[in-house]
Amino acid sequence: MLDLLLQEQSVVIKQRKELIELLSFESRNKYEILTVHGAQIGFAAEQQKGLMGTLLRQIVGHWRSFDINIYGVDRVLKFVASHPFRIFFQRLEIRDALGREIGHLERELSIFDKAFRLINSKGKNICEMRSSIFKVWTFPFMRNGVEIARITKKWGGAMTEVFLDSDTFLLEFMDRNLNGEDRVVLLNAAIMIDLLYFENNQGVDITDFLSVPGGRS
Repeated sequence: MLDLLLQEQSVVIKQRKELIELLSFESRNKYEILTVHGAQIGFAAEQQKGLMGTLLRQIVGHWRSFDINIYGVDRVLKFVASHPFRIFFQRLEIRDALGREIGHLERELSIFDKAFRLINSKGKNICEMRSSIFKVWTFPFMRNGVEIARITKKWGGAMTEVFLDSDTFLLEFMDRNLNGEDRVVLLNAAIMIDLLYFENNQGVDITDFLSVPGGRS
């Protein structure tokens, strides 16, 4: 999967919805990972945690603890993204199938911006993302003042947004020298953006913009 990510300048992350979600009942999150031409690179799926996990998904939303498994086109597990239970200090930790750390992303202190930073396995900044709450659809990732990647939510039209709640994101790699692991962290950033800002079509929640870098619950 790393080889496929290295070959692409852009990838599409498309959430797959189930009919039960038309009744505003949130099922576990599932995503397809595609090239811009529609060829599948892999897919991701939140892991089911029984009845309690289902209840927490409805009540707690994106603050809950969850794991998302990422598979290649061969349906073999490649990466696991883990989100511990957090209200303000949200964080997503990415490991490979053997448990080796790939990197993580964590939210930063912000009142009126959406902001977090991406960290590699050596603890060094990959880049930072900061987007005004007025820029709903675009998420630029910057390093030393240069945009190295961008995630854009693709609006599917009123019927899609209101009734199907289908979220599709375009991840563009501006810096072609990004290594495979950094691209995996950016890929997970797209999933995190969907969960933080678009799950349940929740709109703006002031708690979504209050966090502390490196914080612990």
